[in-house]
Amino acid sequence: MRRRLYFVLPEVESAKRTADDLLLARVDDRHMRFLAKRGTDLEPLHEAGYLDKTDMVHGAAVGLGLGAIIGALTGAVVVAYPPEGMNPQLVTVLIGMLVGAPLGAWTASMAGAAVPNSRLRQFDADLEAGRVLMMVDVPFHRVAEITELVVSRHPEAVPRGEALRYVFP
Repeated sequence: MRRRLYFVLPEVESAKRTADDLLLARVDDRHMRFLAKRGTDLEPLHEAGYLDKTDMVHGAAVGLGLGAIIGALTGAVVVAYPPEGMNPQLVTVLIGMLVGAPLGAWTASMAGAAVPNSRLRQFDADLEAGRVLMMVDVPFHRVAEITELVVSRHPEAVPRGEALRYVFP
């Protein structure tokens, strides 16, 4: 698990300099994402991907839970009120849950793919003003070190919080 740190930078050149300093501090390039106003050229920086820009992951997580609950309830109703000529067992609840969970995750992730990321709404005004959002995923033990590095070397960078992030190392 990692922490996602958010920094708002005034322009792309500042973002490039900050990314270079983070690379020198051994923050892997694949753990840095940048987001700017549509049409802004961020080369050679890594632009935030589809999963970062939409609520697809959040939708899938919510859908997984709701699908499992609805599937279990459907299975319980089938056990409580069996169809004519059938004698369903209690395992029907488990089967309903196992079918409902992935179905719920799939449908909710498709809905979430059409919605902008709710966590990034707080940065809309900054992005519209031409600023650049930098998202850096770092291990827990490096949060203070990386925040201090960015703030001390780049006083124009505004730290805007952190969030728990499940990513591969």
